[in-house]
Amino acid sequence: MPTSTVLYSALAALTLTSGAAYANDANRALVITASNGAANTLLIHSADGTLLNSIPTQGQGGVGGNAGGIALGERYLAVVNFGSSTVSVFSVDREDRVLFLDELLNTVGGPVSVAFGHDHLYVLTTTHVESHAITRRGVTANPDGLTGLVKADGSAAQVGALSHEVIISEKNNIIETVRLTADGALTGAASTVADLPANTNAPFGLATRGDSAYVTIAHANEISLVRHDAVLTVTGSGTEMAPCWVALDGPYLYSANSPSRSVSRYLVHGQAITQEVAAAARFNGSPTDITYAGGLLAVIDGAGTQSHLSVFNVDDDGNLALRGTGTMAGGVNGVAILR
Repeated sequence: MPTSTVLYSALAALTLTSGAAYANDANRALVITASNGAANTLLIHSADGTLLNSIPTQGQGGVGGNAGGIALGERYLAVVNFGSSTVSVFSVDREDRVLFLDELLNTVGGPVSVAFGHDHLYVLTTTHVESHAITRRGVTANPDGLTGLVKADGSAAQVGALSHEVIISEKNNIIETVRLTADGALTGAASTVADLPANTNAPFGLATRGDSAYVTIAHANEISLVRHDAVLTVTGSGTEMAPCWVALDGPYLYSANSPSRSVSRYLVHGQAITQEVAAAARFNGSPTDITYAGGLLAVIDGAGTQSHLSVFNVDDDGNLALRGTGTMAGGVNGVAILR
């Protein structure tokens, strides 16, 4: 198990024996991204986009064209280290805003996306998906499930957890699922979902809830609803091109549209997906990831050699109000909100 390092908090002048400490303010959110550089680093921001601190992941970055590079569960935060084929797992103290590097997991290949669910961490690599059980001692180093992808050609984009399975997008026109055991471990082979539209072109991002997954079909300018291993609904993105990454907030689905440099808002209910606002926000760069938690929406976008973080307040009607922004060097990957 890696040894935690003494770190300093920019929110309060506190030095602990290990970990990263932040002001004990339950109303103050932290937005967490990763530098994705040769020496990958967690970047800790305030809700107004100010960079507060950085924590080495002890791995190498280098991933691109994916979402879910950071996942936040109840007790742990996971971040992919594509270049070193590892995933860094941090234990999370939500009350005191403390992160400790708890485990460095070796993966079967370069990881691109992570997700928590069913007392497991699911890791998507370029060729496989693997499951790691979460016990009282932490996230287990050895996977209790390992399944090859349908295409396994390096186009893997994102993984998400459903009620009884995980769902995976591969950008070379595959949406697939893998069943779970009663304990949450992967079991059996990956299966392509039924009723994929004939024009399916580049499934990218996804957001899950219960048995439902909303999956973008980026190059077809569509968003699809997948439930019980089949595509039920397909909705066009209107004036906004290539919805790539998505986040759910109650009845609202937000899509980050990379070529249009915008975020759209959809209303989702039953089997319906209805676009309410074509461009709820616009950006100077192309969005590369999006997340929602507790009344906040965070978007990462990139332009040239810089990445930008935009944090929005979300009201009861799903409207976005910019709360703050931040600028970082390089191709930042992944975003999570700690409330």
